[in-house]
Amino acid sequence: MNAATTLDLVSISERVQTEMQRAIQRSIKGVEYFSTLGPALGSTPKDVLHKRGTMNLYHYRPLSDEIYRVPILIVMATTNRGYVLDMVPGQSFIEFLLKRGYDVYMLDWTAPGPEEKSLDMENYVLDFIPDSVRRVQADSGIEDVTVIGYCFGGVLSLLYGSIFHDGPMKNLICFTTPIDFHQMTLFSNFSDRRYFDVDRLIDSVGNMPPELILQSFEMLRPASRAAGQIQLWENIWNDEFVKSYRMFDRWATDILPLPGEYFRTITKDLMWDNKLYNNTMTVGGRPTQLDKIKVPILHAVAEHDHIVPYDAARHLIATVGSTDKEEVMLKGGHVSLIAGPNAIRRLWPKLDAWLSGRSI
Repeated sequence: MNAATTLDLVSISERVQTEMQRAIQRSIKGVEYFSTLGPALGSTPKDVLHKRGTMNLYHYRPLSDEIYRVPILIVMATTNRGYVLDMVPGQSFIEFLLKRGYDVYMLDWTAPGPEEKSLDMENYVLDFIPDSVRRVQADSGIEDVTVIGYCFGGVLSLLYGSIFHDGPMKNLICFTTPIDFHQMTLFSNFSDRRYFDVDRLIDSVGNMPPELILQSFEMLRPASRAAGQIQLWENIWNDEFVKSYRMFDRWATDILPLPGEYFRTITKDLMWDNKLYNNTMTVGGRPTQLDKIKVPILHAVAEHDHIVPYDAARHLIATVGSTDKEEVMLKGGHVSLIAGPNAIRRLWPKLDAWLSGRSI
């Protein structure tokens, strides 16, 4: 037997041993997985500044001795929980901002009750966001406010900024924010007015059920959940992989219902008539012209975003009236752009570099 054959046999033996150990670990860790809770999420210390109906305004406690003058108000997407930006220590966007010296507030959402089915776009754009901005101003003692909007939170922030274009918004940052809803092809197909009777649905159920929203997301990638579970089993011996899987899987399935009238407006004005892109959108009778937005704006988009494809987001920077404006495309998907190792390496430092000089 030559040396090469001996090495091959040793290599095979080592691989067999490794796989046997992993198989044993899968059995042990599999039992642990189902008998334990995942990591605690959203644990960065914060105070509830205001709570009203479906809205929650948080103020995060500082983690730096020196604080930038201009506070940040984060506007979360209305279908999702804000803890995606505050996963666990070391992987929290909120924690990162606080350690870099920013004063951070968040407008987050809870599930609307049956009595809130009449909430409309007007409530979000002309009430919830302006009310939160005023409270941030009063709490911080600063007139200027930087607004950061994630996904549909970015849409709400754009609508707010286009109506209240004279201030007090100083900077606007959008993450994966669509304006051409006809380019969200699969969502457009799901909500095709020829087949989707939104009036009958909302008149029957009141609020848009979270199960239907979750199914619409999962239909974008029908095999992703099964593939993810297979990948989990293959890597269940790896504690770091399991920790990450549990964090993101919990958030991805923790979907909020939407107030019925609000969802009706989204469907008709945005999905059907594409009014934001066509510059014909109004909220409460007030025109929302994006070219009225003149403040510095940064739009971060993801190269592999299956929820908000680049064609749906790419017109934002060209449409706004700002002269100080930038689009940055980064590797990743709709969620990995803003949370996880990819975001830590790419988006967070880019945002800090862009925002630091505009926050003094």
